Order: sequence, then C-alpha cells, then structure tokens
Amino acid sequence: MENQTFEVVGACMIKNEWKPYRKVVAAPNENQAKERVFADIGSKHRLKRSYITIESVNVVAGE
Repeated sequence: MENQTFEVVGACMIKNEWKPYRKVVAAPNENQAKERVFADIGSKHRLKRSYITIESVNVVAGE
C-alpha cells in the first residue's frame, strides 16, 4: 500500500494554553495519519490524547 502525504491541523494544550499546530505526515490513510500525529505530539510534549485536538486532515496534492 502506497503512503500518501497528509496535512493535519489542530491544537494542543501546553502550559494551560491551547497552541495551534500544523503537521505534514506520510501515512497509508487518514486514520493512520491521525494516529501518527497523536503519537508524535504526545511523545514530544508528554501529552495525553485528551489534550490534543485534530480539526482537519487533508491530502497534500502535488506528489
């Protein structure tokens, strides 16, 4: 299965403030892209999933 490139937009709670983020990840489908963002932000900032929101997931065109 070929990986696609997804742009994931949302916000995460850092120091009692919601900070926006925009990540580009390679994944086989939209659900996997969401999981990779949860894993990446959660491990980097030591956040639980309830402190990470995903507002949109879009396929990046032009590849």
